[in-house]
Amino acid sequence: MWEDLEVTLEKVGVDQRKEKPSQDNLGFGVHFTDHMFLMKWDREKGWHDANICPYGDFQISPAAMVFHYGQAIIEGLKAYRGKDGQVFLFRPKDNFERMNQSALRMCMPRLPVEMVVKSLKALLYLEKDWIPTAEGTTLYIRPTMIGVQPAIGVNPSSEYYFYMIMSPVGAYYKEGFSPTKIYVSDEYVRAVKGGVGEAKTAGNYAASLLAFELAKKNGCSQVLWLDGCEHKYIEEVGTSNIFFKIDDELITPPLGGSILAGLTRDSVIKLADSWGVDVVERKISIDEVLEANDKGRLQEVFGTGTAAVISPVGEFYYKEKPYLINEGKTGKLSAKLFAELQAIQKGEQEDPFNWTVRCG
Repeated sequence: MWEDLEVTLEKVGVDQRKEKPSQDNLGFGVHFTDHMFLMKWDREKGWHDANICPYGDFQISPAAMVFHYGQAIIEGLKAYRGKDGQVFLFRPKDNFERMNQSALRMCMPRLPVEMVVKSLKALLYLEKDWIPTAEGTTLYIRPTMIGVQPAIGVNPSSEYYFYMIMSPVGAYYKEGFSPTKIYVSDEYVRAVKGGVGEAKTAGNYAASLLAFELAKKNGCSQVLWLDGCEHKYIEEVGTSNIFFKIDDELITPPLGGSILAGLTRDSVIKLADSWGVDVVERKISIDEVLEANDKGRLQEVFGTGTAAVISPVGEFYYKEKPYLINEGKTGKLSAKLFAELQAIQKGEQEDPFNWTVRCG
């Protein structure tokens, strides 16, 4: 049983520790802390060899099944530094519960959630000096599971690595909290119902790369995906869920198997509802959005996700035509949600939903 699983500690020598990067220009996912967490699984032992160890490369076989059949799932969460020096996590248990849902879809072993959260807290305590303090910075955490059995054959792997690495980061988008320009793809699709779109698996992101290159060529920061059958109904942005405020109603596409059940999405729904905002989960087409924009009924659009938290959208680029949204300005609701979530995440404000976890 996982309750008997001991976590060993192997520290990096003082003279081998990395120089911490300047907080003025961290980028996103560029720098990594001195230590990581690694745990292994096989059918005989289950989860074993749990270890907080120096950050470093793996040595695995070229035949490792992850390279050939794509058994790789990920999560993303952040550690926040509060004004009193305290360290907070935001809904960590929910992240690992969602990772277990991804694992089930990808025929991978489930994680012992309580043990993993406890191990993450220990890792954060060891690396607390890596958590940046500058405005807008956080420590990004990337849990990952991969199939490592050395075998050629289309079957689930019989061996897995689960690991967590951490990276001090700045804003996800170069625009920061300023409105972004989004490319609407009506040629390529990321996922369809019955596929793996609701799992946070590596292949979903690989499927998005070509459209993302097209987006960048057109000066856009991300891709807005439409449904895979009719290329009509809005699903999600490449790295976030999306919301539309139309006639004072906050609308977001429903979960239906092809989009990720974002934790920030869920937090926004609960928070906005507590403020009395009329929140609706329903199908919404790109044509409906553009018509509402043309008639002045579309008040604001924003994305939600761990990396950017709230990302206002100032323009859509669709069928080689730009559509300005809210005069390219950040909406009032977007700004309020961003400020409120940031305050809760950093322990600066009351958390009525019990989302934050103090790590010491």
